[in-house]
Amino acid sequence: MRPVFFVLSFLVVISLGFWAYRENYATQAALRDMGRLQDEIAGLREALTLQRAEWAYLNRPERLRELATLNFDRLGLLPLEPTQFGAAAQISYPMPTLLPMDDFPDITDPVDVTGQITDELAPSPVDGQFP
Repeated sequence: MRPVFFVLSFLVVISLGFWAYRENYATQAALRDMGRLQDEIAGLREALTLQRAEWAYLNRPERLRELATLNFDRLGLLPLEPTQFGAAAQISYPMPTLLPMDDFPDITDPVDVTGQITDELAPSPVDGQFP
């Protein structure tokens, strides 16, 4: 009986060593992937910062004013005037559409359902008790 126990113990130790070996390499691979992803994220953040700076540089008011002046005739731009602005009260909103009364059910004869429980909604006893 002892030799069987020693052989089984040896096999358990070998299998645990093999499992630890595989887990070690899987962990190292996951750490490499995480490092690669963090480097990629850092690169994308740097590119985004660069693009935001470029966008701010290209949208400078003096640059846009100069471009609008240079291309005024070609774009057909008109100068802004106070008459081009209006008040919110001047906006015409569409009239709401009313439904005809034929689409609604007749509610002149209400039905009193106070205190009535139907069989479908009535609680059913479970083990002789109601919920």
